Amino acid sequence: MDYLSADARRVVDLSGAPPDDLLAEMDTHGHERSFPTVGPAVGRLLRTLARLVGASRIFEFGSGFGYSAAWFAEALPPDGEIVLTDFDEQNLDEAREFLSRGGYADRARFVAGDAMETFRESEGPWDVVLVDHEKTEYRAALEMLREELATPAVVVADNVLAGPADPGDIRAALEGDPPGDTAAGIAAYIKGVRDDPAFETSLVPLGEGITVSYRG
Repeated sequence: MDYLSADARRVVDLSGAPPDDLLAEMDTHGHERSFPTVGPAVGRLLRTLARLVGASRIFEFGSGFGYSAAWFAEALPPDGEIVLTDFDEQNLDEAREFLSRGGYADRARFVAGDAMETFRESEGPWDVVLVDHEKTEYRAALEMLREELATPAVVVADNVLAGPADPGDIRAALEGDPPGDTAAGIAAYIKGVRDDPAFETSLVPLGEGITVSYRG
């Protein structure tokens, strides 16, 4: 879903440098597979956020074939680490191939299985966390990651306006009306970061909507 006019969308596209050849190929690959990605506008923002907090350790709850990780990885120092998680081993095999071609394999760890279990078994602190897995688990992920963040840190959640849940259902959930489980999970996450004074949160209507939560 696009929340911007065609002209505004073009301004967004023109305001950032074009993706490099690898990212452009990954974008095409996602379209060919009908596999949703955050897209270049959100990817650029993710990289910028990682640079702003001087990230050296990043964890992704849900990585697919590595598109967001490829944006993040360039912001990491040579001794940095990004942990990619996905239930599908094939997705991670593709992610490993793409990140290896980009020269980032030495700073990436690929873990197939439950992202929540992987996080529990991984040692923090984390400078950046991307929440992009099962929407019903968003709030549970938030409760887990609170105590595992560096200072400062940024937490980003994807699909908070569209994607698996209709924005009308998410609005209803935030207003207290009974929603579906997916919308309820997203709304519970939004309320969690909104109501926690340790976080400063903004919702950015790019892609399918992301929340950016900063903790200093």
